[in-house]
Amino acid sequence: MPPVDVLRIDTPSGKVTALLCRPADARVLLVLAHGAGAGIRHRFFEALIPPLADSAIATLRYQFPYMEAGRKRPDPPAVAQATVRAAVAAAAALMPELPLLAGGKSFGGRMTSAAQSAEALTGVRGLVFLGFPLHATGRPGTSRADHLERVTVPMLFLQGTRDSLADLPSMRTVTERLGPRALLRVVEGADHSFAVLKRSGHTNEQVMRELADAVAEWSLRTTT
Repeated sequence: MPPVDVLRIDTPSGKVTALLCRPADARVLLVLAHGAGAGIRHRFFEALIPPLADSAIATLRYQFPYMEAGRKRPDPPAVAQATVRAAVAAAAALMPELPLLAGGKSFGGRMTSAAQSAEALTGVRGLVFLGFPLHATGRPGTSRADHLERVTVPMLFLQGTRDSLADLPSMRTVTERLGPRALLRVVEGADHSFAVLKRSGHTNEQVMRELADAVAEWSLRTTT
């Protein structure tokens, strides 16, 4: 595992913390936003970053202002999207030699795509969604994905079959509607946090490797 640098990024709402993991053989930089209830040091990211680094993927994960301030309520969309833009700009300045991808876990991924749909994120070649939050628990629907119609870069959706925030048939409908620019990769037995049950025969470490492999394979096609 390469060393992780702690950085501070300027955003319109003040400075936020970011963590940069830069493997020596990095061939792409993935800018990652966290989910609504957990920041950049959550165990999900701590488990995912090492296999991504093993796959030559550098990562910059960053806090939203509300998480930086210790608040529980997520920032309004305008604030979150402005933070996404600031993080992408900082990433491009830190490693200008690498192709850029952006995305994140749940809320972070959705705010990234919302920003992209409003105005293209400079230099970003594709979006990665680690559990797109398609709807509230028990309330299937697809309206949260309507803005994706305005996203023109390639998109990778990684979704668990037990994800209570993304009914799989509805998720398939969304990605099929988006056409060839969207790829859905299903992780068998995983929930919204990509945790699996012991009886599945798979470990959480194996799931993290599966996610990293999927991102690596897709990013190679997307950025070359």
